[in-house]
Amino acid sequence: MADKKQKRNNRNNNVDDEFNPRFKKMRKKVCPLCADKNLVLDYKNAEQLKKFINDKGKILPRRATGACAKHQRDITLAVKRARQIAILPFTQE
Repeated sequence: MADKKQKRNNRNNNVDDEFNPRFKKMRKKVCPLCADKNLVLDYKNAEQLKKFINDKGKILPRRATGACAKHQRDITLAVKRARQIAILPFTQE
């Protein structure tokens, strides 16, 4: 029993783990709109909004865009407004 516990401790305290990509620490994503204060989200700017939709025209989730909750709501609102006035398509072909 002690042998299994010792093996587990050795595995957890292994120095080589810091170089193993499986144990790489994840960096927290920074919201692109919070990071650049000069970047203003506008529903008339189709090129900027295309970064936040996928190839089928669906709005990307927060985990994909890296946006904070406040800016993700703004992105969603801007994309929906752009779709209503035909700047962005509802679906891609």
